[in-house]
Amino acid sequence: MYFTDRGIEELEQRRGDEQVSLTWVSERLQEFVDLHPEFETPVERLATWLARLDDDEDE
Repeated sequence: MYFTDRGIEELEQRRGDEQVSLTWVSERLQEFVDLHPEFETPVERLATWLARLDDDEDE
């Protein structure tokens, strides 16, 4: 188990039954980056990856 898996598991346990919009998630990610600018690149990569999940790999 990676160290980061613990945070993912905690998120699922604490908030896994909630339904939120992607707007809400985007706002929380932006808030996090504003508070922790050193994590801008990994958050940006995660957001881009999530945004492009359904893109065809052939394009």
